[in-house]
Amino acid sequence: MIINGKKISEKILEGLKKEIEEKQLKLKLAIVLVGDDYASGVYINRKKIACEKVGIDFEIFKFSADVFEEDLKEKIKKIAENKNITGIIIQLPLPEKFNAEDVLSVIPDNKNAELISPVVSAVEKIFIEYNVSLKNKKIVLVGRGKSVGEPLAKWLSKNNLEFSGIEDIKDADIVISGVGKYGLITGDMIKKGAVVIDIGFSLDENKKAKGDVDFESVFKKASYITPVPGGVGPITVACLLENLLKL
Repeated sequence: MIINGKKISEKILEGLKKEIEEKQLKLKLAIVLVGDDYASGVYINRKKIACEKVGIDFEIFKFSADVFEEDLKEKIKKIAENKNITGIIIQLPLPEKFNAEDVLSVIPDNKNAELISPVVSAVEKIFIEYNVSLKNKKIVLVGRGKSVGEPLAKWLSKNNLEFSGIEDIKDADIVISGVGKYGLITGDMIKKGAVVIDIGFSLDENKKAKGDVDFESVFKKASYITPVPGGVGPITVACLLENLLKL
């Protein structure tokens, strides 16, 4: 079965819009973009569209990849001082010259829209929506990147769920991947009936979005699978906007 991320996302956004209107909230999301990474532009546009749907103001603060790290930090601090801005995110990845952790740490907790990981929230919502239990399951987490793999690893550990890496993928009941390398996971690697959550994102030569999973071959064996696009991504954006209300 293909997991319908758009349907879950729309349900969340409808609830947010209703709450924002009923409480007459004035929310604003600020996104800091450094450089001109194409994929980052795609992500940001999705966030902008979601904000418009629910009535949240949106502003991009764009900086050249040549900006000095200390200058960037000062700019972010000034953005955070703006009382009209409810939440801030720094679009990853940052250019390699930056220490991403140091830059991210500049955002105060009361303005950090990703303090609660939207990716983790999205994956949780998928498992709840489709009644997928993780107890006593063999779980494989592929990738340990800062925005996907790392928060998911912390979440699994916090819930006392054991997991391993791609070396054990053939025996996995649950596969979660967030590397950003298309074709990394193929059908011959997957156990029949496995649940496959693809959070990878890359672009092919035609600028078409691709996940880590070779969808056609894995779909034939998986019990549940998230497509790219239309799977985890839309839910992640909706969960990000949920965080604004929590802030």
